[in-house]
Amino acid sequence: MALTPDTDIATARAPGRAAPRRAEQPRHAGQPRRRHAPVFRFLTLLAGAFVFLFPFYYMLIGSLQAEPDSSPGGAFPNPGNLTLHNYREINGAIDLLQSLINSGIFTGGVILGTVVFGVLAGYALAQLEFRGRGVAFNVMVLVQVVPFQLLTVPLYVLIVRNYGLADSYLGMILPFAINSTAVFVFRQYFLQLPRELFDAARIDGASELTILLRVAVPLVKPALLTAVLLTFIGPWNEFLWPFLITKEAGMQPLAVSLANYMNNVAARAANPFGAILAGACVLAAPAVALFLLFQRHFVSTNLGSSVKG
Repeated sequence: MALTPDTDIATARAPGRAAPRRAEQPRHAGQPRRRHAPVFRFLTLLAGAFVFLFPFYYMLIGSLQAEPDSSPGGAFPNPGNLTLHNYREINGAIDLLQSLINSGIFTGGVILGTVVFGVLAGYALAQLEFRGRGVAFNVMVLVQVVPFQLLTVPLYVLIVRNYGLADSYLGMILPFAINSTAVFVFRQYFLQLPRELFDAARIDGASELTILLRVAVPLVKPALLTAVLLTFIGPWNEFLWPFLITKEAGMQPLAVSLANYMNNVAARAANPFGAILAGACVLAAPAVALFLLFQRHFVSTNLGSSVKG
């Protein structure tokens, strides 16, 4: 670059070198400053979190009160009024440990069936070509419109009278083992996977089951966690169907035992208000714990990271 008398030596640059940055212009006196934006955003989020968490806090505090106080002041009780008597009263009326084990068996069986059948059906509807695939998908979507309550009587006749599965865990699990919502979620995730991954695996001689387990499933972990959490909430809180299947207290899940306690025993308790809230806390605690355990994993996956170019 040739220099001329009018050329500033400080601004001369070699070919290919980036031009020097200009000095930042001074802020005009009348330009508004955005210093308070982070504080306002933080206060807004804090208020939203308080509104969301206050019912859980009130439920927990109410379950610990020895003397009932349903007024707004009950949210800030006297520490001397807090006790575990309501929980001991529930444990004395129903076997909480056995009820939790029953709920674990029932819910675990439903989750296992939902994940296994959901992954298989979702992969087939998304990646396999076969006659009637569109019809099968439309029928699956149509099934979601039918409420489960309409199927209770036919399912009861089928499970109890035809299959003879009354008073059994299998009789509780079978009606919920296949979840059309989970199939839909898995199908949508499998549709987002690049087809080049599957074509390359087929060229290498991999079977469809190998492709599903080693290629597709590791890339849809967010869908697996979503299906597990959504499936857990339903059977964990279900009390109608297990109550129909078995009347034995030793086999009833926690939701059924708590429903019976609230209907038959809580009204005669010394603190019915606290007893009902204590039962609600026991029922809600596993769902909250599961969400807190998995919430960090609900992130997007880069589905195209394995494809070059």
